[in-house]
Amino acid sequence: MDSDPRLQRSGLRGFSINRLIPNILTLAALCSGLTAIRFGLQGELRLAVIAIIVAAIFDALDGRVARRLGVTSRFGAELDSLSDFLCFGVAPALVLYLASLTHAGAVGWVVTLMFPICSALRLARFNTALEADVPPPAWTGSFFTGVPAPAGALLALMPLMVSFEIEAAWPRHAVVVGLVLVAVGGLMVSRLPTFSFKKGRIPRHLVLPALLAAALVMGVLASAPWIALSLIGLGYLCLIPFSIISHRRQTLQDRKAAEASAIVPLRSVDKGMPPRE
Repeated sequence: MDSDPRLQRSGLRGFSINRLIPNILTLAALCSGLTAIRFGLQGELRLAVIAIIVAAIFDALDGRVARRLGVTSRFGAELDSLSDFLCFGVAPALVLYLASLTHAGAVGWVVTLMFPICSALRLARFNTALEADVPPPAWTGSFFTGVPAPAGALLALMPLMVSFEIEAAWPRHAVVVGLVLVAVGGLMVSRLPTFSFKKGRIPRHLVLPALLAAALVMGVLASAPWIALSLIGLGYLCLIPFSIISHRRQTLQDRKAAEASAIVPLRSVDKGMPPRE
């Protein structure tokens, strides 16, 4: 029996290009992470850090593009997680090991191993949270649990970026780099709520100041990129206490709303009871 020609025509079409764009961006981020490892092995530490930053830019774009085009998929989410593990877990740790921790011997390697392990645990927790039976409140989409992997990579690379700008040996010292790696790895697997910046809106009267601030940041990045990136990392750390306060406020409001909805008015209860003798 001949098959339906309409099915044949639909099969020839295949997938739309729009469905492939987010995955292409994810693969571009993965290639950037692998290139960062190559540059690290060659001793080109500045290029290695730049490649990780490029991977973070692609990683920030793929999810947003997928949501805008309405082509989110489970395959894309799994591919993104694997890319994040390599780009923001393995690559930064290996670059920092080659830059300074190799002089610390076995202890330096143990510290290096800890960072990608923390990244893997964080990503595994994030993926399992997506399959929760009871969906969380909508406002939780404005928060991450722990520091996300791209931000963790930026924070871990801060000592190396500072060493690119100042003529001093202490930022690249094994003790400094090791302590930063341990601290950032702890933040990644912690339960601290951090801003996701996915659903934030800028009020109309603050649009122009926000554009001016963005132009100022771009100017600083152009003149002193490594110091600017380090200051951005410090600014992100300063925002964590505010994210904790905001999350607690939202949680308290939900708790009060749940308690208020659970209270049954006394009159409505009395109406349903039989009259007393």
